Amino acid sequence: MSPTPKRWDIAPPMPAGFRARFSHLNHILAQALYNRGVTAPEDVRAFLEGRGRFHDPFRMLGVSKAVDRIRAAIRAQEPIVVYGDFDADGVTATALLVQTLQAFGGQVSHYIPHRVDEGYGLHKDTLDRIAAQGARLLITVDCGIRSPEETAHAQSLGMDVIITDHHSIYQDERGVQQLPPALAVINPKRAGDPYPGKELAGVGVAFKLAQALLLAERAEPISAAAVTLTESDLLDLVALGTVADLAPLLGENRSLVQRGLAELNQPRRPGIQAMLEEARLLPGRVNAMAIGFILGPRLNAAGRLKTAETSYKLLTTPDALFARSLAEELGHLNRRRQEETQTLTALARRRIAADSRPRHLYLAADAEFNPGIVGLVAGRLAEEFYRPVFIAQIGPEETHGSARSIAEFDVTAALDRCRDLLKRHGGHAMAAGFTARNERLPALQARLEEIAAEQLAGQDLLPTLEVDAVTELNELDLAVHALLQQLEPCGYANPQPVLASLAVEVVTQRAVGADRRHLKLVVRDPHDGQEWDAIAFGLGGWFGQLPHRIDLAYTLEANEFGGDRKLQLNVRDLRPAVDKPS
Repeated sequence: MSPTPKRWDIAPPMPAGFRARFSHLNHILAQALYNRGVTAPEDVRAFLEGRGRFHDPFRMLGVSKAVDRIRAAIRAQEPIVVYGDFDADGVTATALLVQTLQAFGGQVSHYIPHRVDEGYGLHKDTLDRIAAQGARLLITVDCGIRSPEETAHAQSLGMDVIITDHHSIYQDERGVQQLPPALAVINPKRAGDPYPGKELAGVGVAFKLAQALLLAERAEPISAAAVTLTESDLLDLVALGTVADLAPLLGENRSLVQRGLAELNQPRRPGIQAMLEEARLLPGRVNAMAIGFILGPRLNAAGRLKTAETSYKLLTTPDALFARSLAEELGHLNRRRQEETQTLTALARRRIAADSRPRHLYLAADAEFNPGIVGLVAGRLAEEFYRPVFIAQIGPEETHGSARSIAEFDVTAALDRCRDLLKRHGGHAMAAGFTARNERLPALQARLEEIAAEQLAGQDLLPTLEVDAVTELNELDLAVHALLQQLEPCGYANPQPVLASLAVEVVTQRAVGADRRHLKLVVRDPHDGQEWDAIAFGLGGWFGQLPHRIDLAYTLEANEFGGDRKLQLNVRDLRPAVDKPS
């Protein structure tokens, strides 16, 4: 059986005027830049030369007020608590802000909730304990924007609260944003916020606050000793959290990650050095893909299966020996996470298949599901079925779940419409978390299915593959590959350029991998007869069904073997040829 087809969305050709303006650039590179909205001459130069700039943090609403309050707390040596989250974005943001406040001589500690025992966000009982320990200033990172009651509770206990977050802000039935009643709320998604970078990750927002504190210190020092901390000291953490949280790698995010990768490839933190060694990543080889598939999952594994404190300690310890043991623990947890994800995905798939009703949304809940893994399972099944998927663990009294979505359906907006059935929820359009009382789960499922049917009925729901350009294989070589490398770091919203070549000839095909899920091909350019190696991950179902001529959508990668460097096509999708060769 051939895999689920994709809809190819081939970008329209760049306008003639744009092509003429950038005639000195390779036409595939120019087309890719145009597709990403990088069109002004100064922006093109900065993008290709890696010279993106940072915006003034004081342009963000709430930053000035937060800086004044934090500096007053540092002067008075008031106890400060940084309250974070248990994913890679939250842990890096927590480590970053604690490091910053320590550099100014602040009396600072941190708190990261336990994913299973407490769940995401602020909790009143935890705030009671923090206040009882003497905290007078609470600063959230990567959470808090949907915690109005908890924020009010914290302030009633005598703590000032500063919210720094990047998640979607709840809107009432009139479409008016409802902000928590904090001393300062820093979130670039606030209505009327003039800050240009709306898509910062949680660690990015924390960095902007740190940057503002550094600027204020330079203008008017308050620390007893000289502050030696610089922005560069924090950018490794920013790169880790930004890429791991799938923030768009355009604009300021791209600049942050570019500079952060330079720091990661010359690691100064013992924990990062140990993590690279455990993962067998050589300094100089760390890119956005390595963060997304190797480092980020390790940092996340601790919060999913144990406690995020393990990752926090790894990022902050000065002890190389301790860092090595922590890195080994994260490696072990990550392998266990992979095994559990595979097992629970199969279980959830069976639960979904057991209900044969035609549905636009899938929700599977079971006591056997691990609440630390449900988001990963939801993501895999949303990709497999191309439907919104909600996976949840049923506890003794409450159900804790995660949702992953498709482009046509905003899961956080859908959960907003179920607010009366939920204890808490929050997230983004494509990913969200939620908690509900067990007795409300049937009503929640019914309403979510109703919302999905309302929004998705009649749509031809197929995954879309964005294709940058159609090109002949004979136009490609190692020089073109090197030019396209200027688009790095690639990731969400700035993917590796996907090219398409039509009506190429299949020379050989072979199913590979332990379960024969992948396809190894040799294809031939019909114009010059040159043969190309290609690997199609997850497309093994096409084996034995391919016609002589196929259309390929792929990215370019360079392989080195025996001292030779050769291009290979990494196939994202294929289909029987729809266009005949000229």
